[in-house]
Amino acid sequence: MTWRVAALLAAGALTLPWWPAPFVGVAVMVGVVLLLVGLDLALAAPLRALTAERTGERAVRLGGTATVTLYLRNGSRRPAAGPALGLAFRQRGGRPGTPPWTVRVLPRFDSRRHLPERLSRLRVIDGTQLGRGRGPGTEFDALREYVSGDDVRSIDWRASARRAEVLVRTWRPERDRRLICVLDTGRTSAVRVGDEPRLDASIEAALLLSALAARAGDRVDVLAGDAATRASVGGAERPGQWSRLAHALAPLQPALVETDFRLIAGELLRRHRPRSLVVLLTALEPGALGEGLLPVLPRLAARHRVVVAAAQDPVLTQLTVAPPRRPADAYAAAAAWRTLAERDRLTQALTRHNVTVVDAPATHLAPALADTYLTLKSQAKL
Repeated sequence: MTWRVAALLAAGALTLPWWPAPFVGVAVMVGVVLLLVGLDLALAAPLRALTAERTGERAVRLGGTATVTLYLRNGSRRPAAGPALGLAFRQRGGRPGTPPWTVRVLPRFDSRRHLPERLSRLRVIDGTQLGRGRGPGTEFDALREYVSGDDVRSIDWRASARRAEVLVRTWRPERDRRLICVLDTGRTSAVRVGDEPRLDASIEAALLLSALAARAGDRVDVLAGDAATRASVGGAERPGQWSRLAHALAPLQPALVETDFRLIAGELLRRHRPRSLVVLLTALEPGALGEGLLPVLPRLAARHRVVVAAAQDPVLTQLTVAPPRRPADAYAAAAAWRTLAERDRLTQALTRHNVTVVDAPATHLAPALADTYLTLKSQAKL
């Protein structure tokens, strides 16, 4: 029943002083109200005649809007809301009658604006533009006549014997290589760098790098984990798979646990035996990487080309450049300088293992990592 039933009874109670027998008046008023309630229920549509259906968008990018429409259909001739009395209504208990609907919030992917310029550079590297020149590489391109200054190790002696002239092989950067993006979802990914967690910057960089590598014809795999594997996507270079990658990375959340780099390295060595480019998106934290990654790095770097990419914490830079106004500010600045010095030592240790380090602000991490990928590809180091 609705509030109107109580309102009618209250209005009727005001007339009780004029009734010869108040108890009779109460009984009559209650009977009349119950009769009206029964009439309202009888004229309303039965619940089994009502059906609900949802239509609309299934995904929306972070910061965008999505429209989902709920349609209610009445299969009977009775009005769904009953007559105009509005004294009573029916409701169905237990499981909701509306169909379930999920809207997945995808990463914002603002770095896609950098993709056209990087694709143009990629075409230059791959030799599809007029300005392309043959440089060092690992994939055979063509034979041409030897000229002074060519490396004698590039001479194809069998072809030269058949043609009765000295021919040399030319090379180009190899295509169809393997790229593995590894996202660290451990406690360091929860640190806010600017307005967002470090994990969001890592996801942004992984999306841009995957889109670029897929256009280059490379096989793209993505692995996310900390103390356990949180997401694994393979073959994102195939048509329609990049959207699946965005959907797989969308629900990732930082876990307040220490990342098990032995587990991640073991998964990489077990799943990916051919030589690949492994991009580890993490934090340049001496404790986490020094104790977890460095012990297993020699095995990983012996099989794969490794890149470590990290988003810088802007707070450290601000502490080192801001003039101290209180004694506590001087201590904070000294701690920041010490942290930066430890990061530099960690970077040097990674470099000694032939690891490429990309250390950039969160807003520049995605394009900086894409540029590193293009540089390695142009130098045939993948």
